[in-house]
Amino acid sequence: MDFSLLQRAPDVDGPDLAAFDAADRLILDQATDLIAGSAPGTVTVIDDAYGALTLGALAAGAVDVRSHQDALTGQRALARNAERLGAAVTQAPFDASAVAGARVVLMRLPRSLDRLAEVAALLAAHAEPDVVVVAGGRIKHMSVAMNEVLGELFERIDVSHARQKSRVLFARGPRADHGAELLATWPRTQRHDDLALTVAAHGGVFAGTRVDIGTRLLLGELDAALPDASTAVDLACGSGVVASALALARPHAAVIATDRSAAAAASARATAAANGVADRVTVVQADGLETVGDASQELVVLNPPFHADAALSTGIARHLFSDAARTLAPGGELWCVWNSHLRYRPALEKIVGPTRQIARNSKFTVTASVAR
Repeated sequence: MDFSLLQRAPDVDGPDLAAFDAADRLILDQATDLIAGSAPGTVTVIDDAYGALTLGALAAGAVDVRSHQDALTGQRALARNAERLGAAVTQAPFDASAVAGARVVLMRLPRSLDRLAEVAALLAAHAEPDVVVVAGGRIKHMSVAMNEVLGELFERIDVSHARQKSRVLFARGPRADHGAELLATWPRTQRHDDLALTVAAHGGVFAGTRVDIGTRLLLGELDAALPDASTAVDLACGSGVVASALALARPHAAVIATDRSAAAAASARATAAANGVADRVTVVQADGLETVGDASQELVVLNPPFHADAALSTGIARHLFSDAARTLAPGGELWCVWNSHLRYRPALEKIVGPTRQIARNSKFTVTASVAR
C-alpha cells in the first residue's frame, strides 16, 4: 500500500502532522500472516488515525473490515481516503457490534491508560476466544503499565522488537467474564462537592472524572458571562462539565455541548444525566460547531485542546475560534480559558472580536471576546 496517498483532511494539517507513521507500518507488518489467513468479517481496527491500518489491512487481503475511530474527523478522513483508493469500509460504534466475531484486532495504543482499559474490556468481553490483538504505538508514548492493563484482561502478552522507534504488543486469551465485568463499570463517575457537580467520563476523555485547573478557573468566572443569555454552547465539551454547570446555574438557557470525540459526547450525556439536566443539555458529536447555525448563539464557552494526536498544534484552537465567531450573534461572547504561554489573545481579537482578560493565574488565562 502507498501510505503517501493518505490525507488527514478534514482534520487540521501541518508540516509536523502526518496521516500515518512508523507504528502503523509496524502493526501491519507484524499482522501480515494473521490478516492473510483471516476469514471475511473477522478483522477489526480500533482507533485508526486516518485509515492507514484499515486500508492497509484491506490491501493485505482482509475482507469486510470493521473500523471504530473515536474522532469524527478521523472517521471522515478514513472515508475520504477509502473513496480515493476505491476501497469499502464499515465504520462501527464503540460497542459489541464492532468486535463480535473478531479474530484479528489491529489498534493504535492510546496515550490514556483509561482508554486502553475500556477498549481492552470491550475486546475481552465480545471478541472471539482465539482473537489476537496487535496493538502498537511510538515507544515514547508507551509504558510498562500498558502491558499490565492488557495483562489483566488477556492471558498472554507478547512484545515485538522495536523498529523505527515503534513497538507492538500482542494480546491473546481474552478473559471474557472479567472483560464484561469491567466494561460495565464505564463510564466512571466522581462527585465534586466543591463544585456541586458529578462528572462522568469514558476512557480517554480529557481529565477523566477530574476537573482540571483551567476548567476550574473558568467555572469560577462563568456567573459573569452574559447571565441573561438564553443560549449557550460548551464547545469541545470533553466530559461536559461546563455544559452541566451552565444548565444548573441557568435553568432558563438552552445549552448545547459538542465534541468531535464519541467518548466525549457519551461522557457529556452521562454527566448531564448525573446532574439532572439531561433534558436541557443537547449533546452532539460534531466537528466544532458545524451543526449550529450562523449568528444563532449568545454565549460560547471553550477550553480548547492544543494537541493534534501527539503533536502540539494551535490549528485546532483557531478552527474552534472561527466556528465560535461564525455562530455568535453580534454582541455575543466567546469565553475561553487557555494556557497563558500559548498567547491566544491576538488570534481571538482577529478572529472573534475585542477581547478582554477576565482572570489569570500562574498557568491559565480566561478571556471574553465580543463578536463583531
